[in-house]
Amino acid sequence: MVRKTVVTKRIEFKIAAPKANRVGVAGDFNGWKPDSLTAQKDRNGVWKAQATVPTGTYEYKFVIDGSWITDPACSRRTINSFGTENSVLVVK
Repeated sequence: MVRKTVVTKRIEFKIAAPKANRVGVAGDFNGWKPDSLTAQKDRNGVWKAQATVPTGTYEYKFVIDGSWITDPACSRRTINSFGTENSVLVVK
């Protein structure tokens, strides 16, 4: 039997949203479920969440108090099936 090694990387998502009450990250790496990756706010109002994912290309959005937004710090975008944009993350 040949074993395939899966390489994973720890990644961090962060966004400044000092007035937000809740921030999650939803993407194809977690089934687009923002409650499965919730962020924590630091004293400067920056929300951070970490995840470990296999190398690859992923689409994602932040969900801030129920509103789905692209990552303002991410320049890579793609159009999704709803006609809006998703942020694109490449994990090497």
